[in-house]
Amino acid sequence: MSGHSKFANIKHKKEKNDAAKGKIFTIIGREIAVAVKEGGPDPANNFKLAQVIAKAKSNNMPNDTIDRGIKKAAGDVGNVNYKYVTYEGYGPGGIAIIVDALTDNQNRTAANIRNAFTKGQGSIGTQGCVSFMFDKKGQIIIDKEECSAESDDLMMMALDAGAEDFAEEEDSYEILTDPDGFEDVRKALEEAGIQMASADVTMIPQNYVELTDETAVKNLQKTLDLLDEDDDVQAVYHNWDE
Repeated sequence: MSGHSKFANIKHKKEKNDAAKGKIFTIIGREIAVAVKEGGPDPANNFKLAQVIAKAKSNNMPNDTIDRGIKKAAGDVGNVNYKYVTYEGYGPGGIAIIVDALTDNQNRTAANIRNAFTKGQGSIGTQGCVSFMFDKKGQIIIDKEECSAESDDLMMMALDAGAEDFAEEEDSYEILTDPDGFEDVRKALEEAGIQMASADVTMIPQNYVELTDETAVKNLQKTLDLLDEDDDVQAVYHNWDE
């Protein structure tokens, strides 16, 4: 598989320690709270909540934890004051970076993210400065070791449900959808008993950039590590061919 394999990154993150897992659960918990505030506690009538629940399940969040989060959010709607914000900028070597955050204090979040870019010798840019280099897609990753379905059968199942593309890698399958069609495809796979390593709407680079300078690599990794450690950061997208 290529160096920028989404599946390789997923496996790496899931092999991290409990603290990393705790952060993922915190991120998803905030997303549940915002989704419930915006559309109510019933995922059948709340597309955004259904997406977050899918993300929670693909990250092995227990069902009772998901249910508690929904109930808590439903009873605490008036106190949910998180806001989605997006930052765009450049890392070393012109690497394009998009940061999605969910925060109750934009000044704190903006300062922390600017600091992460600065320490890695990068810079924050204006809205839209790099997002045109990415495509917003629904992306589902399936671990071959966890999937008993034949490749052709899985592909037809996904395409029949509305998927745009199906790719087979050495150890995984990748299914891409239009963002609006993501939930239909995810639900069809779930109902067929297909276990998903990851299921989310994400930003996929149109092209990847390779870094050969060791200092640039270290600085970029510093930025990505600082962003990963920030509790307000929900997701980081970049076009670095790792």
